[in-house]
Amino acid sequence: MKKLLGITIGFALASSLVIPSLSAEEYNNELPLNGLVPETNSETTAIELEEGKTAPIYSTENAIIENLWIETEIDSDRTGENDVVSIQVMRPNTDEEIKIPTILEVSPYRAGLRPLNFFNVDHDLTPPVPHNGKGYGRTYDGKPMSSPQNLGNLGNFYVPRGYAVILAESIGSGSSTGCATTGDPNETLGAKAIVDWLNGDAKAFNDDGDEVAADWSTGKVGMTGASYNGTLANAVATTGVEGLQTIVPVVAISNWYDYFRANGAVVAPGGFQGEDASVLADAVMTRNNAEVCDPILDEMVEDEDRITGDYNEFWDERNYLNDVDQVEASVLVVHGLNDLNVRTNQFAQWWDALSDHNVPRKMFLHQGGHSAPRTSEYQETLHLWFDYWLYGIDNGIMDEPTLDIQREDGTWHKENSWPHVDANTTKLHFQPTEENLGELKDSPVPNQPHETHSLVDAPNTNPESLVSDPDDTHDHRLVYTSDPLSSSVRMSGNAEVSIRANLDQPVSNLTAYLVDYNEDGSFTIVSRGWMDAQNIYGPERSISLVPGRDYTFKWDMQAHDYVFNEGSSIGIVIMASDRDHTIRPITETEVTITPTRSYLELPLVGDLNFEN
Repeated sequence: MKKLLGITIGFALASSLVIPSLSAEEYNNELPLNGLVPETNSETTAIELEEGKTAPIYSTENAIIENLWIETEIDSDRTGENDVVSIQVMRPNTDEEIKIPTILEVSPYRAGLRPLNFFNVDHDLTPPVPHNGKGYGRTYDGKPMSSPQNLGNLGNFYVPRGYAVILAESIGSGSSTGCATTGDPNETLGAKAIVDWLNGDAKAFNDDGDEVAADWSTGKVGMTGASYNGTLANAVATTGVEGLQTIVPVVAISNWYDYFRANGAVVAPGGFQGEDASVLADAVMTRNNAEVCDPILDEMVEDEDRITGDYNEFWDERNYLNDVDQVEASVLVVHGLNDLNVRTNQFAQWWDALSDHNVPRKMFLHQGGHSAPRTSEYQETLHLWFDYWLYGIDNGIMDEPTLDIQREDGTWHKENSWPHVDANTTKLHFQPTEENLGELKDSPVPNQPHETHSLVDAPNTNPESLVSDPDDTHDHRLVYTSDPLSSSVRMSGNAEVSIRANLDQPVSNLTAYLVDYNEDGSFTIVSRGWMDAQNIYGPERSISLVPGRDYTFKWDMQAHDYVFNEGSSIGIVIMASDRDHTIRPITETEVTITPTRSYLELPLVGDLNFEN
C-alpha cells in the first residue's frame, strides 16, 4: 500500500489520516487539553476514516498471520524453564514503515476443556470452625463444564480497519506451557508478557526457534474478552504495564473470592454447582503433559479452603481490587444486570474502585446475562472506543455520558454516574403479621412485642418454589412484603439485609432473595445474597456460634439497577441454604429470627409510596 502523507480528516466521506508523533513531554501537555491519545514514538500510521471511524481498507485475504511463542518471566509448572505463551497474530499487510496498534484477547479456553467434574456439595457444614485443615479433595458427580468462549470475529472486523488482533492461549492451556492457576499472579504475568513483547520488553519465537520482533507495533494495546478472558484484561491492567492503553472487560471478574465465595459461604456460579478455583484450573489445563501440574492443583484444593470458606492469602492474591491504584489504562466495563455466572457485584466493586482512582472509564449495563449486549449501539461504541484510545482519533466518545444502561423494557438511556447520583439508603423494617409471614414497613412499629419466626433448612428445594406464593406459610422460608407501590421506584446499587436470629446448630448457610411480587401474581427475583453464619465479623474470620444464642447477621446482596413498578410489592425471602449456589447440608438446621429487630436496606432513587 502507498504510504499516506499529511493529515486530512473528514467525517461524511472516507478520508486518509496519518497521526503525527509527539514527544513524551508534548504528550503529557497535550492530553489534558484535547483528550487525544497521540503516538509517543516517531512512527506514522495509515488508516482511513468513514463517518469518523476507521474504515475497512485492508484485505483479510492477504493478512499476515503468525503463530508465535512469547517468553514469560514465570515458571508456574516448576520445571526450571520459564513458561511460554502461545499467540496467533493477525495483522494487515502494510508497508514496512507503517505501524499499527493491537487488540489482544487472552483466553484459557481456545483448546477446549478437559472432561472434569465438580466437588460434591451434598454434605454438612463443619462446626466448630477448623483452621489450616485439608480440603475435601476433588470428587466427581458427572456434571459437565461450560463451553469455551471465543471472540474470533475480532480479526474479521478490526484487521481490515488497521489493527493487529492477537488471540493468545493463557498459561497451561493449548500450546502454552506452565500451569493454569485461576487468576493468580502467574496467569497475570503470563498475559502481561504479550504486552511487553509489543513494546520491545519481551522475546517471541517462531516454530523454527528464530526470534521475532513486533517491529510493526506502535506499542499501544487494548485488551478485551468476555468472562475469564475479560478477567485477564482486568488482571493485566492492575500491573500498570507500559503500552496497555485500554481494556474492555465483558462480564468479567474483579475478585475471584466473590466468584466462588460470599461472606464466608462456599458458593458456586449459577449453573455450576460444585465448581471452585481448582476445578476451573483443572478444566482448562489442556497443555501437553498436563500431569506435571497435578501437584499445583492439589495445593489449590487445600489452599482454596472449602471447609471454612474464609478469605485468605490464596484469595487475596486473586483480588484485583487490591491494585486498582496501579491501573493506567482506560476501562470500558460491560456487564449484564441478570448475570448469575459472573455476578453483578463483580462489576459494581470494580467500578467503585476505578471511580475512586479517577481512571478514565465508561460502562454498558444491559438486561441480559453472561454476555455482551447484542446491539449495534454497543458495537459502535466499542469501535469508537478502540479508535480513540489506540489511534487517538478525537471522535467524542469521552464527551458522552459515562453510563449506557438498558431498562427492563429494552430501551437504552444515558446517565452520568452509577449508582444513580440520587440513590439513598432506605430501610424497610420487618413486621410479623402471622406465623412465618410478615410485612415490610418504612418505619418500625413502636412497642411491638418481639415475636419470632422460624424456618427449617431445605437444601434440596428449588429456591423459586420458596419464593413463590408469598401469602402462604411455608416451613422452609420466611417472607416479608411491602404494601403495593402507588408509584414506581428505582433501586440502584447494593441491597443489604440484617436479621437478629439464632440457630439450633453451630453453623448454617443464610440466604436472602429480593423479590418483585407483581400485581398479576407473577414474581421476579431481583437479587440474591448469601453468608456463612459463622462469618458475622467478616469473610476473613469465622467464629464458633452457640446454638440458641441470638446474633445479628448482616450481609449484602448482588448489585442491581431495577425499577419496581406501580402496583408491585417489594419482598424479602429468608432461607438457609440455596440449592443452586451454596453447600447443601444433610443436617436440617432451624433458624429462628426476631422480625422486629430485622430489616432490609435498599438504595432507592426517590421516595417509597404505598397504596395503603
